[in-house]
Amino acid sequence: MKKQNIPVEIFSLITGEEINIFHELQIKIKELNNKTNLTRLIDGDDYWVSQVFDSIWPFKALTNIDFNKKKFLDIGSGCGFPGLAYAIIHPNSEIYLIDSSKKKTDALKILIKEINFKNNIHIINDRIENLAHQSSMRNSFNIATTRAVSNPSTVSEYILPMLKKDGLGVLYCGKWTDGESKNLEKTLEILEGKFKEKKKILLPKNKGTRNIILIQPKNFCPDIYPRKVGRPEKNPL
Repeated sequence: MKKQNIPVEIFSLITGEEINIFHELQIKIKELNNKTNLTRLIDGDDYWVSQVFDSIWPFKALTNIDFNKKKFLDIGSGCGFPGLAYAIIHPNSEIYLIDSSKKKTDALKILIKEINFKNNIHIINDRIENLAHQSSMRNSFNIATTRAVSNPSTVSEYILPMLKKDGLGVLYCGKWTDGESKNLEKTLEILEGKFKEKKKILLPKNKGTRNIILIQPKNFCPDIYPRKVGRPEKNPL
């Protein structure tokens, strides 16, 4: 691996050992991509900035929050970002990666089999609207994330039912407007949730703006949420 091929900003966030694991992950995803189209963000800055840096910076920037030794859920994990990225930098956390696409969960199973993750990692092929109504899953996670899944109102309906009372939802968003903020506030009120914090950065290498929205339960989310499969996406609260 040539150090100069990796943006310098990465080296300020993670260790050399972690960089090596990310590099190994990159190689394995490329191999799988030859058989199944998992992601187009796999070379150069597309991988190291748009995948790796973007996935991990919130967990480094939010220094007032302890992200270690958590039960972590990634909804719509795709090829493993941010879920596997979080796993690499938090090896003592238990990881659940959820995706409705079987080809993606099959690929994730290969990745965790071939790469020596230290975490206990669970891969589940199902819709979050179904899983959220299982007593073994609901209200059981310390952290839940979504990235490139849907709008903030919809993903809040996915996340809040999964969180413990003191849990934290991490929403990855691009642009963020006053209108989106007002819509999210209305949604959180319905879901018995609350807004905690927002953080914004410009990604390195001109990869755009990223906002992180943190949400938390105020009380346990009403039992009717999330609604049936497809409803949160088609008709956001």
